[in-house]
Amino acid sequence: MSQRQITFEVLRYNPEADSAPWIQTYSVPCEEEWVILDAINYIKDHLDSTLSYRWSCHMAVCGSCGMTVNGEPTLSCKAFLRDYKGSKIRVEPLTHFPVERDLVVVLDDFMEKLQSVKPYLMPKTEKPVEEGEYKQTPRQLKNYKQYTMCINCMLCYAACPQYALNPEFIGPAALALTHRYNLDSRDAGRSERQEVVAQHEGVWECSFVGACSEVCPKDVDPAGAIQQMKIASTVDWHLEHLMPWRRK
Repeated sequence: MSQRQITFEVLRYNPEADSAPWIQTYSVPCEEEWVILDAINYIKDHLDSTLSYRWSCHMAVCGSCGMTVNGEPTLSCKAFLRDYKGSKIRVEPLTHFPVERDLVVVLDDFMEKLQSVKPYLMPKTEKPVEEGEYKQTPRQLKNYKQYTMCINCMLCYAACPQYALNPEFIGPAALALTHRYNLDSRDAGRSERQEVVAQHEGVWECSFVGACSEVCPKDVDPAGAIQQMKIASTVDWHLEHLMPWRRK
């Protein structure tokens, strides 16, 4: 089996010991079918056990292994080495997040914002379990299914220029998941979420650069979801002012 010797330039940083981040290089004999994560695992197992990073499934499902590879937010278990030319690859943590250690970033800000948009079903009427599930048609499922594919990998936040400029921005993944529940035929919580997503730090902070959708490994298209919510919010505003009796 053919091998390719690649030099990995990996950002290292331990806030408890280092005054600033620094780059450490590793020479890795890579197999042809490897992804970036395989090379990072090789470093951890054979060259430097002190390297810290997150990963779990190795199947592009858990979203844990997001890293910045050659300057681009990347899901490292989905990034094949054959797609990278040259003999050097730089691996850094996702941008726009505090670094906890090496390639591990702190996700507390996202978790708080995700909680604020209430990303769960709020049925129109509650019913006991024995009455069965809340049913919907295949067409109703198709209406929002794309947005259920989000794996919270945070690549979209690392790519988002608005999140870099304004950390208060709710951000693409949280807003895309908001849209997912707003479109669900079983849900009646849109008005509650609207109080959060229609504010300045919500959908209106997005300038529609579209970088979030470009880096999304699951083709969720958070940029598209945000624009659809802008339209829905605009319609709400006009209806409230032209037809005030519709206000709840």
